[in-house]
Amino acid sequence: MTEKEKKLAGTGCETLAPTEERKSLAEIERSIIKRYRKHIWSKFIKAIKEYQLIQKGDKIAVAISGGKDSLLMAKLFQQLQRHGKSDFQLEFIAMDPGYHPDIKELLIENCEYLNIPIHVFESGIFEITNRIAEDYPCYMCARMRRGALYGKAQELGCNKLALGHHFNDVIETTLLNLLCSGNFKTMMPKLKSQNYEGIELIRPLYYIEEEYIKRFIQYSGIWPLNCACMVAAKKIGSKREEIKELIEELKKNFTNVDMSIFRAAENVNINGILGWEKDGEKYSFLEFY
Repeated sequence: MTEKEKKLAGTGCETLAPTEERKSLAEIERSIIKRYRKHIWSKFIKAIKEYQLIQKGDKIAVAISGGKDSLLMAKLFQQLQRHGKSDFQLEFIAMDPGYHPDIKELLIENCEYLNIPIHVFESGIFEITNRIAEDYPCYMCARMRRGALYGKAQELGCNKLALGHHFNDVIETTLLNLLCSGNFKTMMPKLKSQNYEGIELIRPLYYIEEEYIKRFIQYSGIWPLNCACMVAAKKIGSKREEIKELIEELKKNFTNVDMSIFRAAENVNINGILGWEKDGEKYSFLEFY
């Protein structure tokens, strides 16, 4: 066990240990454009263009959790400003929901090394969710985190909030809704906030597969956070983890099944479904039969 692993032991934090020595900032930034151009950089640019995620004059709050996804997202935005679009502003926000002091230190250390100028603010969400949602803390925690991030983005005068959900999150959410909620609904690449006027949520990692995010982080030598919640650390498994395992099993027998799940949300045939919902109103095929 390394010194860093010893320090993090018992904090509730899972980490993705790097497979190589930590690279210099210049090497890390260059790898995004060169080494991972096909699987990361190009797909980042594709999502931004196809879903029109950035417009001239935008001020984007980039949410940094300290995990692998958000750290990569921050660097992608910085590289975009440096090598492509420069007609938008960035604010990097990091919410402290009640991290162990060593976890918070690791978050700040990583961002400093990666030259990500973060605004850290406290919320106390871990303590609240532990008290009011002990059995199912993750759902409540996610909702409260989202609200806190929206609020901070609004405070900083941002009109967009960027989250680090990736391709695998999208297909897992689609299957979760289908198998556990009895509806067909995916994770959208962008959506307008209903509670925070004038703010739009965007997901620029929408096309990027988790495997390549892991490869980038391990190559960089950075120690990202995974889940630093002491409450969640006590729970055994989750439905999302079960869905992740299910998809891996399906991939053994069905070619490109992950992409098929993803594309299904683009190819819904209204003539072949029993009912749908639009803007809170439910419709039946019988109304149009």
